[in-house]
Amino acid sequence: MNDRPRPPALPAGLVEERSAQVARAAGHALLGRMHTELMTDAWQRTLAPTPEGVFVRTGDIDAMWLRDSSMQMRPWLALARLDRGVAEVVAGVNHLQWRMVRHDPYANAFRMPGHRLPALRHPLDNHQIARPLDPWIWERKYELDSLGLPVLLGDGLLRATGDDGHLDWGAHAAVSDVVALWRREQDHEHSAYRFVRLPAVMTRRHHDSLPRGGRGTPVARTGMTWQGFRPSDDACAFGYNIPAQLLAGRALGIIAGWCQQLWSDATLANQARELAAEIAAGVEQHGLLDDDSYAYEVDGLGGVLAVDDANLPSLLSLPLLSDVGAEDPRYLATRRRILSSQNPWWHQGAVASGIGSPHTPGPRVWPLALATQGLTSNDRDEKVRLALLMARTNGGTDRMHESFHVDDATRFTRSWFAWADMAFCELLGQVADL
Repeated sequence: MNDRPRPPALPAGLVEERSAQVARAAGHALLGRMHTELMTDAWQRTLAPTPEGVFVRTGDIDAMWLRDSSMQMRPWLALARLDRGVAEVVAGVNHLQWRMVRHDPYANAFRMPGHRLPALRHPLDNHQIARPLDPWIWERKYELDSLGLPVLLGDGLLRATGDDGHLDWGAHAAVSDVVALWRREQDHEHSAYRFVRLPAVMTRRHHDSLPRGGRGTPVARTGMTWQGFRPSDDACAFGYNIPAQLLAGRALGIIAGWCQQLWSDATLANQARELAAEIAAGVEQHGLLDDDSYAYEVDGLGGVLAVDDANLPSLLSLPLLSDVGAEDPRYLATRRRILSSQNPWWHQGAVASGIGSPHTPGPRVWPLALATQGLTSNDRDEKVRLALLMARTNGGTDRMHESFHVDDATRFTRSWFAWADMAFCELLGQVADL
């Protein structure tokens, strides 16, 4: 990929100064060094300017996920406060996200616009039945987080810089589409969306067509809004993923604020507020377990999945990505349950314990989950401990991975998972600011 366009050069010393703050605050030079290396590597190898905005590669897959790209930019927000060039790159990412949402709000991952594509290792052209193949779309797995997280990124950049230039007519049009789609998917039985893996590309790993001809498992009308896939890109067992519902509620509040403060769109503001209230009522009625902790997925018909997945948004990540606070009793009850053997996707071994995912079967911990555990903790020592654990379980590669075996960190999946690198850097940035 040597012909990929490069972002502008980072200002001399910008990342290094932040890394020095990390090392001083944590008391470990290792963490400062890894912060410099991973931030610099991400800037140079994952970002590519295009006529439509800035493309963000997810790592060893040359595609841009709306979810991943939003999370990959979070560590840069602290530097966007200090440097206009960094702020412009983050704004370019958000601009391209709005363009992608307007192109197809059901899609979760896209190819680089106008870029010569490499040969695909896995044929991943998955589209709605009878829909022509779209050369820009990498996958069309519908997930709420794909639409909610660009909103949170846009809000984070506005808060960091005070500049609302990235919230232009394109953003307004995109979030209008989001509100309309989330309203439509409150009654999924009347939705046209389907996901069926074409027979020619089905494999053991990619046999993820939704049941009922691509419609998904049945759900009741609850006020919540349906999605077909989890943040892991695995199909939902039940159509209402509670962390994603709570993320959507936060995003709708942000959209309502933009409508009021920037766009003078009272109609869309009211629609967003009303939809947020209906989703919140649905979560309140259907998304809680008997101990008043949050379920992971429900269908409104009695189906409940009481687990947590390492991928974000997760139950563990609620204080980061929703309006649920870190001291909320429901969150604390949920946190105790999911960070224990009560969560079947929590694993413990000789080198680490933490949350994994059925996306990587077996006793594997995800660095994303370790970073999230640190980012949502109010204990400074726990943050540093988890940062050091992540640094020391990189399998000798000096970067994070998708997952690693709880007894042997050299047995990892995905040699380059840039989102995990940036989650580690976000945790280090939080340590630096303590």
